[in-house]
Amino acid sequence: MDGSHRPFGQNALIKWVEKMAFGEDLTDKTTGALGSDAAPRADNWFVAQLKPNGLALALRNLGRQRFATFVPERFEALRGATVRRPLFPGYMFVRFDPVQHGWQAINSTRGVTRLLLNDPRRPSPLPAQFMAGLIARCDDKGLVLPPEDFAAGDRIRVISGPFADLVTKVDALDKEDRLRVLIELMGQKVKTSIPRVNVEKLA
Repeated sequence: MDGSHRPFGQNALIKWVEKMAFGEDLTDKTTGALGSDAAPRADNWFVAQLKPNGLALALRNLGRQRFATFVPERFEALRGATVRRPLFPGYMFVRFDPVQHGWQAINSTRGVTRLLLNDPRRPSPLPAQFMAGLIARCDDKGLVLPPEDFAAGDRIRVISGPFADLVTKVDALDKEDRLRVLIELMGQKVKTSIPRVNVEKLA
């Protein structure tokens, strides 16, 4: 994702998003404009590459065209002050139905360089489960929420990754950003660790 126009696979794109968002490959999940939807849906999201300093321009012009957009942000320290910064500088999420005509206009929208598509003839959106996990990590203004505090014995549900929807308990705290859990595979209980951002605590 260095701005070149070489082909790439969707799995590579997802891993890039996860790495950018959470600092690691989650192989196991702006003020962000969400179009007219109060609660953003998780289906039909794509990644658009922005022109330098093109975020505000892209948001304004995509909004005029009635495309829903999602720009997660996080707080960063800058010269002694805390400011909001895009989680993925130079990129944004855009939602459209690839079956309907008109989405091609995104590529010529001011502020946008291009959509990152595997096959422009048959655009394949990011998996809804993946986007649901990312959206769940943000508040209604697109700010990434801090991870919950967990303790051994807490009941949790995995919300993204290969173990999505698994309900289990925290066995132990692993590294700062991971939880050790027991899962059942082929009739045997196996210990594994899962990033905190991939789970939610259950009451």
